Amino acid sequence: MKNLGLLIFVFFVTAYHLVGQEKMVEGYVTTFDSIPLIKAEVKAVKSKLLVYTDSLGNFRINCLTKDKLKIDANGFNAQKIKIYEDTKVVRVDLNLKTSAKSTEIAIGYGHIQDADKLSAIASLHNKGNNFSQYANIYDLIRGQVPGVQVINDEVIIRGQNTINGSAAALIVVDGSIIDSSDLVMISPVDVKRINVLKDSAAAIYGSRGANGVVIIELKGGDD
Repeated sequence: MKNLGLLIFVFFVTAYHLVGQEKMVEGYVTTFDSIPLIKAEVKAVKSKLLVYTDSLGNFRINCLTKDKLKIDANGFNAQKIKIYEDTKVVRVDLNLKTSAKSTEIAIGYGHIQDADKLSAIASLHNKGNNFSQYANIYDLIRGQVPGVQVINDEVIIRGQNTINGSAAALIVVDGSIIDSSDLVMISPVDVKRINVLKDSAAAIYGSRGANGVVIIELKGGDD
């Protein structure tokens, strides 16, 4: 009886301890830094709880104080985020997969409310891609970014209207506009991410972005 009573006591103490470790974490899930992802799956790895993001990409979930959240959505690369004792809010930006049908899959599953935004953007990340196999940045863009061509050192986004007789896209590297001929000085292994904007997504660059915009982000010291 004493052993039974001791076991019951240990059980309740352990249960109380585990419950005391639970916490509520809030967050939001986007893609391309600003587009909310709807119905993205958010799972707490240890507590096994599962929730989905709302129409604004927001979620709330109970998890342990030291846990991991796995965020996944059809057509996107999943991510795992570590949760610590002081974690209250997390922000997750999922990368669209580079397959040709990833955009259609994402839209078909209802993850994107404004389909035009996603169709106006393409993205390529160095994670999961061997950029070192390309001799130069032109070959990288030509071979890996859907809907983009390189002609005479000019980057051309197919389907864009031309202005002033030129079809060349605007090139932005780490926030600075450069001439497309200067891309030869960038090594593919130094590239972290390439985003391609067209149509309304490129409107923030005004008339300069009328032929589309290629945004190149280089690796930092910690990448």
